[in-house]
Amino acid sequence: MNSLKVTSFFVLLFLLCQSAQAQNNYPTKVVRIIVPSTSGGGGDALARLMAQHLTERWGKSVIVENRTGVSNMMGGEAVAKSPADGHVLLNGLSTLSINPSTHKKLLYDVNRDFAPIIHSISIPNIVMVHPSLPVKTALELAAAAKARPSQLLYGSGGYGTNNHLVIELFATLTQTRFTHVPYKNSGPALVDTIGGQLMVFATNMIGGIPYARNGRLRAIGVTSLTRANGASDIPTLNESGLPGFEAVQWYGLLAPAGTPKDIIDKIYKDSAAVLNMPEVKDRLNQDGATVIAANGEVFDKFIRSETIKWAKVVKAAGIVPE
Repeated sequence: MNSLKVTSFFVLLFLLCQSAQAQNNYPTKVVRIIVPSTSGGGGDALARLMAQHLTERWGKSVIVENRTGVSNMMGGEAVAKSPADGHVLLNGLSTLSINPSTHKKLLYDVNRDFAPIIHSISIPNIVMVHPSLPVKTALELAAAAKARPSQLLYGSGGYGTNNHLVIELFATLTQTRFTHVPYKNSGPALVDTIGGQLMVFATNMIGGIPYARNGRLRAIGVTSLTRANGASDIPTLNESGLPGFEAVQWYGLLAPAGTPKDIIDKIYKDSAAVLNMPEVKDRLNQDGATVIAANGEVFDKFIRSETIKWAKVVKAAGIVPE
C-alpha cells in the first residue's frame, strides 16, 4: 500500500513538472491569431495591438491572419481544426453567440470546439447614416424609415452578424422597416455606405468613429446604455427615445478545445497584463472600448448568456435562420 502511495506521488510530481515545463516553454514557434473579419476593423485592430505586445513578452512572433466569410465562421472553423497546442488562437467576437440563432448549419459548436481564454474588451456599436440622409437623431431616423418603408438600405458583414442585428433591433423597437444588404464581410458594406449606395450602417466604435469624426458619415447614436469612452459627445440610443437599447460588440481569445490548461493559463495571464498596460488601456479607451480581461471560465459563462440573449432578439425580430 505504501509502495502504491509512493508511486502515485511520483506520478503526480512528474505530471506537475511536465505541466510547468510546457508552460515555461510555450510558445515554441510562431503564434497565429486568426481574425474572422476584415483588416482595419475593430477585431483586427485589437488583435494587432495584442500581437505586438505578446511578441515582445514571449520572444516569439505573434502574427495576425484575417480569414473572412460565412458570417465570421470561416476563421473560427480554421482554429477549431488546428492542433490544440496554443499556437493558433481565435480572436472571437459577438457572432459566436449570434450565429446559433441565425444559421441552420454551423461550421463549429462554440461550446464544444473551443476553450475560452480571455474576454478582452467590450465596445459599443455606433449607428451611422450617409450625410445625404437628412436625419440627426434616432427618432428622426425612425421617422424617415416610416415615411419610406423598406426603401432605406443598410449593409452588414453578412446574415446574422452584429451589424445586421443592431439595425434589426432598431427596426423592431421603432416598428420600422429597412432593407438589408448582406456582404461577405463588413468592409465593403462600410465603403458602400460612405459612397452613398447604402444609407444606414452600424459597426463597432473602433471601425466607425473615424468616419463620424471626418464627416464622411453622420453618427446617430451608440448602442451602450451609457455614453462611450472617447465619444461622450455622441448620445446613446438608450437616451434618444429607445430606452433599454443595448447591443455591444465584444472580443476575446479562444483556443481549440483540448488545449492544455497550463498553456491557457499562461496566455490568459500575459494577455491580461497587456490589456492592463496603461498605454494599451488608454488607446482602447480612446476608441470607445472598455477593457474586461475576464478569465476563460467567466468568458465561457458570458458567451452562453449572450447566446440566450441574441436568440430572444432574433425571435422578436422575426428573423428566419438561413
